Amino acid sequence: MMRLVPLTKDYELTAFDCGDEDLNKFLFEDAKSCLELRIAKTFILEVEDRIAAYFCLLNDKISKDEVIGSRWKKIKSNFPRDKQFRSYPTIKIGRFAVSLDFRGRQIGTDLMGRLLEMLNVRQGASAFRYVTVDAYLSAVPFYEKNGFVHLTKKDEDEHTRLMFFDMMDIEE
Repeated sequence: MMRLVPLTKDYELTAFDCGDEDLNKFLFEDAKSCLELRIAKTFILEVEDRIAAYFCLLNDKISKDEVIGSRWKKIKSNFPRDKQFRSYPTIKIGRFAVSLDFRGRQIGTDLMGRLLEMLNVRQGASAFRYVTVDAYLSAVPFYEKNGFVHLTKKDEDEHTRLMFFDMMDIEE
């Protein structure tokens, strides 16, 4: 049985290894303090009472200053002229990791679908149009497969790429 649960201060974290030290460290050393400081909220995917994957969400924005030319024009064209601003609100995927024990089972793709559906259904008290992520280069194909596109070419030589997903692309 799969269960998606929010991390709480009382949640008992159990063994988890996704093969990336930074992502493992975030879950065990930073996720609860980010929750307490109200800067990021983490969700745990439990499978058979084990942590199969997790992601964390925080607020962000896409701004004209970080996007080059035609991509910004396309983003801006999604809005009426009187709603064309220098930035637009987003939800950022701060971390997204799947346990090595659960790789190859489509857990990541299923979890991304749940994440986007959760954001689409539970719009909460604040509005946003896009979901952003600073994707590790090794994860770029995963995000592309899940409908994310590159926001800029300025980061082509970096260790992460800024990508985004338009929530209006989700069919109701």
